[in-house]
Formats: sequence, C-alpha cells, structure tokens
Amino acid sequence: MNLLHARIPAGTADTAPMVAARADFLESGAYRPLADELARVCAETGGLVIDAGAGTGYYLAHVLETAPQAFGLALDVSAVALRRAARAHARLGAAVWNLWEPWPVGDEVASVVMNVFAPRNGPEFHRVLRPGGLLAVASPAADHLQELGDLVLSVDDRKEERLDGTLGEYFARTGRTEVRRTAQLTPGQVRQAVEMGPTAFHLDRGDRRARLDALTEPQAVTVSFTVSTYRRR
Repeated sequence: MNLLHARIPAGTADTAPMVAARADFLESGAYRPLADELARVCAETGGLVIDAGAGTGYYLAHVLETAPQAFGLALDVSAVALRRAARAHARLGAAVWNLWEPWPVGDEVASVVMNVFAPRNGPEFHRVLRPGGLLAVASPAADHLQELGDLVLSVDDRKEERLDGTLGEYFARTGRTEVRRTAQLTPGQVRQAVEMGPTAFHLDRGDRRARLDALTEPQAVTVSFTVSTYRRR
C-alpha cells in the first residue's frame, strides 16, 4: 500500500536499478550472517515486527521464518523496493512511507522494531513499541567494504557512539554483537554492492564507473556489521 503521496527529494528513495542490484546481491548470501543474527535476537518474538527502512524485505522475511507467531510490516520510502517486500513472506505487509514523518501505526502495538541501515526516528520507535518491546538496529562497522575505497560511502568511526547518543533519550542499550567475515565477491557482486547503495546516485563522478568496468577478478572484501539491541526507557 502506498500511503505517501507527497513528492520526496531526488536521491532519497531507492530506484528500480538500485533495488534490482540489492535483490540480486542479497540473494547471493553475502549478507546472510547479518540476517541470521537479526533472526537470532528476534527469535522469541510474537506479534507485530516493524522493519523501518525495510527495502526489499530480505531481513524481515528471515526474522519471520524463525518467529512463527510473528507478522511483519515493512515501511520504506521506495515503492519499487516495497513491491518486492510485499512478496517476501506470507506474513508480511508493506506500506510506503517517509520514516521522518509520524508513522501510520498505532501507539504501543509493535513487539519489535528493526532498523537496518536506515533513518532512525527515535521518538517513533519509542511510540510504536509496546512496553518491554525490542529495538534491533543494524549498522555497518568502520571497516565494512573498506577494500572498495570510495566506490562506497565511508563509515564514521564514531557511528556507534552517535547511535547510542541519538537513541539514549528513549532507549537503554541491552546488547551489541559484531558480525564480521571476509567474503570473496565476484566482479558482478562488487558492482551490485556499489549500485545498491547511495553512491549509485554518483557513479558518473570521477572514474568510478570505469573502475567497476575494469574489474575482472574476485575481490576479498570485509563484510562487517554491528547489531545493537535496546529496550524502551
């Protein structure tokens, strides 16, 4: 369902090529360890799981597979992405929405809010979570995809500190897990990793596209994430 009828700034929502690249890349299993960790921390969940910034629904579908009493709502600003999310799992619905606006969700109705590489609206996280509910936030670590250099956005070394500061008014952190591995990515997967992220909007700047086209060998790349869990204050 598309509830968002206002125009959004260019470069905000994932485009059809970005979504296609993300779907193919995630299908390869390169980020499966992150999906498994999110499923682990949410395994005992029943009731509503909201994925804020759900994209294609890949991570939410994995959580629902391990939580048979749960059902999911995918929120994202990209209608193209949510068309895929709506088909990702039988117990999953999807609504196009701007996460910075008050969500079209009732107070204290969610058992879990997930947030994977997406905007973090602390007040709305807090409002929609029921007492005792879980917030699970996944973010890239400082060394994530570092071998790709400026083909991808760099990660602030103080990202986790800023995350806790942003959410601290509303939540207390209860856990933090690092998910890290070295992945062998084919040239096609490297291209997908670049084209599914924000730098896809800027591939024609400098020599980025030429450097992608020149790749012919698999690349050893660090895949590194942090999964943080929080409870409502």
